[in-house]
Amino acid sequence: MSTWTPQTWREKPILQQPTYPDAAKVAEVEAELKRQAPLVFAGEIRNLKQELAAVSRGDAFLLQGGDCAESFAEFSADNIRDTFKVMLQMAIVLTFGAKKPVVKIGRVAGQFAKPRSADTETIDGVTLPAYRGDIINDIKFTEEARIPDPERLLKAYHQSAATSNLIRAFARGGLADLHKVHQWNLDFVKRSPLAERYNDLAERLEETLAFIKAVGINGITTPQLQETSFYTSHEALLLNYEEAFTRVDSLTGDWYDTSAHMLWIGDRTRQPDHAHIEFARGIQNPIGLKAGPTTSVDDLLRNIDSLNPNNEEGKLNIIVRMGAGNVEKHFTDLLRAVSKEGKNVAWSCDPMHGNTIKTENGYKTRRAEDVLSEVKEFFQIHKAEGTNAGGVHFEMTGRNVTECLGGQYDLTQHDLAERYHTHCDPRLNADQSLELAFLIADSLKDAAK
Repeated sequence: MSTWTPQTWREKPILQQPTYPDAAKVAEVEAELKRQAPLVFAGEIRNLKQELAAVSRGDAFLLQGGDCAESFAEFSADNIRDTFKVMLQMAIVLTFGAKKPVVKIGRVAGQFAKPRSADTETIDGVTLPAYRGDIINDIKFTEEARIPDPERLLKAYHQSAATSNLIRAFARGGLADLHKVHQWNLDFVKRSPLAERYNDLAERLEETLAFIKAVGINGITTPQLQETSFYTSHEALLLNYEEAFTRVDSLTGDWYDTSAHMLWIGDRTRQPDHAHIEFARGIQNPIGLKAGPTTSVDDLLRNIDSLNPNNEEGKLNIIVRMGAGNVEKHFTDLLRAVSKEGKNVAWSCDPMHGNTIKTENGYKTRRAEDVLSEVKEFFQIHKAEGTNAGGVHFEMTGRNVTECLGGQYDLTQHDLAERYHTHCDPRLNADQSLELAFLIADSLKDAAK
């Protein structure tokens, strides 16, 4: 393969990029970003790669979730804490169901940029550039707000740094203590029809913890009882941002993108000869690669060879997003081809992005039943093919939002207006996320039979 550097992506065609009005200002901001401290460290990235290797072998399960797009306005410690709590709850449910470790990765501390289906947006006859995430422009529908501003790259970095610090504190500072499993419940989930099932599981866990404490195992001798590993990830969309944080590890001499532990390439930027594949092939981070209905077998295999030329376990996660009712039609041939070639990949299901609809009253939403249906189809196909359903990748929040239809509270399109807060795509709330976790746990039990 041709020689790679963090800059070689600039020689390739590229999609989904903003057009900045001042190139000199962009260069100035890029130089400032290169002087900033890393957000993650190479050793942490290597630890994640080892855990994802277990996922690819079927010895662990991947739980990846968080905001569709982080925003500057909604940044708060409480929001991050509540999403972290829901992820912990889901991980406990999945651990009981799968009887295997759960690798937890958040769509957090860098998930600011969003690819769009169109470059412009029209409202009441006025056409303006599309909103592409707070790292690029503002969601306000004014001409000035929609101008891409490179200073937002720096603001996104500083918010990501604060978020990363909070997550490390939550993961290591006591919030993840398994003895606090009941305290992870959010108030509105306590009233959910799922609360009884979750509380039953929590009580079983507490009985187990009491027993192991009696035989001398505690948080001092076994830190895993009161701490957890929680990794960060985002879509590697703005490659000038990613380039700025791509550094040589002093221990190994390898290149790592220190903006996140894991990066993924979206369905709109996975062209084999384009810039995003070129950039990702040179870094040692685990890479996610979205595979949608238009993904061909040839393109997928080419991208796998580019991104993981040494067929390394834990390096590559194929994130499947086909839409409910379409998984068997579009995914089966991809799965069989990759398996036939003996490629080491982890497979996960993104049941969100193929199931977006628009309601009569103009809200972009998703039906919880479609999300659950796609996950079921994903597991069924893996069971039929004798392969491992490695994980899930979804958009969720710990806030009590009303953005997705259905679920245990049976939200209707008339409920959406109550708490529709997303800056981009609709997210599952905590109750709907927990419902998804129980479904997956049941699927994992069924797959193990």
